[in-house]
Amino acid sequence: MSKTWYPVINNEICTECGLCIGNCMHGVYDEQKAPRPVVVFPDGCVEGCTGCGDLCPSHAIGYFGDRQEAALCGCGGCCGDGGGCCGDSGGDCGCGNDCDCGKDRQGR
Repeated sequence: MSKTWYPVINNEICTECGLCIGNCMHGVYDEQKAPRPVVVFPDGCVEGCTGCGDLCPSHAIGYFGDRQEAALCGCGGCCGDGGGCCGDSGGDCGCGNDCDCGKDRQGR
């Protein structure tokens, strides 16, 4: 289990479908709050596991500890360059791509 990797929910785009809660076998989410995903046991998440994020139809789940989490818009997504994190390059990795959440590079 991991203390350096766990899901972070973007509540602005989460549709509360409950897929993340129903498919996590590690007790990371509070089942009593379903279908709203509330992380209550982040230490239960397995390092590198993206199972809940892969299931999320609205792409509302990022991960604390993911090197690509530092998108310029701050949503927890990736700029899509595939080679790292915009935040690692002083705010511009040079890829020219917008974040995969649909926001532009200024977070709009």
